[in-house]
Amino acid sequence: MLTTNARIVHAEQSIMRQFDSRPNVVNTPVNTVRTSKLMDRLREALRLRHYSRRTEQTYSLWVRRYIHFHNVRHPAKMAEPEINAFLTHLAVKEKVSASTQNQALSALLFLYRHVIGREIGDLGEVIRARKPKRLPVVMTRDEVKAVLASLSGDKWLMASLMYGAGLRLMECLRLRVQDIDFSRIEILVRDGKGAKDRITMLPESLKAPLQVHLKRVKAIHEKDLADGWGRVLMPNAPKEWRWQWVFPQENRWKNTKTGEEGRHHTHETILQRGVKEAVRSAGVVKHVSCHTFRHSFATHLLEAGYDIRTIQELLGHKDVSTTMIYTHVLNRGGHGVRSPMDGL
Repeated sequence: MLTTNARIVHAEQSIMRQFDSRPNVVNTPVNTVRTSKLMDRLREALRLRHYSRRTEQTYSLWVRRYIHFHNVRHPAKMAEPEINAFLTHLAVKEKVSASTQNQALSALLFLYRHVIGREIGDLGEVIRARKPKRLPVVMTRDEVKAVLASLSGDKWLMASLMYGAGLRLMECLRLRVQDIDFSRIEILVRDGKGAKDRITMLPESLKAPLQVHLKRVKAIHEKDLADGWGRVLMPNAPKEWRWQWVFPQENRWKNTKTGEEGRHHTHETILQRGVKEAVRSAGVVKHVSCHTFRHSFATHLLEAGYDIRTIQELLGHKDVSTTMIYTHVLNRGGHGVRSPMDGL
C-alpha cells in the first residue's frame, strides 16, 4: 500500500506523463519550460513561508491538476471562471469530499496570491462538495487500556502521548527533545495545525518512561556523532541534543550521492500499522485510528467535568465550535442533560 506522500508523487508523475501524451495539447518546449518555472516559484514561495514538505507536495499536485484540466494553459492567463470550472468538476465529476475541494481551492489561492501576484475575486456559483456530518469515533477508557496494553516499546509511548496529551499523529512524531518540559510537566507543540504553537500537559504517568526513552535516544545520538553524523535537517545547531527528535528513525538515512547520513523522525506508517494491529489484538470493533486517541482524550476530559474552553486550548482548536462536537458525542452539555425517563 502506498503512503500518502508516495500516492501524491505517483499522481504527480502520472499527470506529467499525461501532459506528454494528450493528442489535443501542443506541448511545446516553451510551454514545458514555463510550467516548470512556475512550479519552481510555487515551491520557493511555500518554503519561504515555512509550509511543510507535505503541503508543498500537495499544493504542487493541485496546481498541476488545474493546469492539466485546462489543457496546459498558464494560470496567469486564467482567472475566476477557470477556477470555478475546475472546482465544480471536482465536486460533480470526481465527487471529491468537501475537505479535498477546499484543499484544491487553498492551493490555487496561494498560487495566484503569492506566485502570480493577483488576488482572486468572487468565484461565482461554485458547486460545493457536500460535507458529511459525522461524529468522531471515541474509545471508552477500557478500550484505550486494552489497545495500549497490546502495544509495546516506542509505539506504546507514542500512542500513550497521543491519548494523554491530545496530540495529533504528526505532532507526536515531530516532537523534539526541548519540547518536553519535565519540571513544568508540559509539552510544547510547535507549528501545529494552522501553523500554531500551543502547550498541553505531560501526563505524570509518562514522565519516567519518557525519561528512560530519552536516555536511550541520547546514547544513539552520541554514537551517531562519534560516527561523524548526528545532525538533523535544520540550518542552525543541527548537532545539539535539544534539537533532536524524541522519536528518531531506527536506521539512519543515507544520501547515495553525497554519502551523508542522518535520522529523521519515525515514519507515521509504522505507528499507524502498530495501532491497527493493537486494535485487532484488543478485540475492539470500532474503526480506531491514531487520531481516535485525540478524540478520546477530549471526550474523557469532558466526561470528567473539565471546562470546554480549557479543552479547546489543549487541543489547539481555533474556534470552540470545533471542540463542541465532543459534547454531541456525549449527548450532553457542560453539566450534562438527564433523560426525563430516568426521573420516573
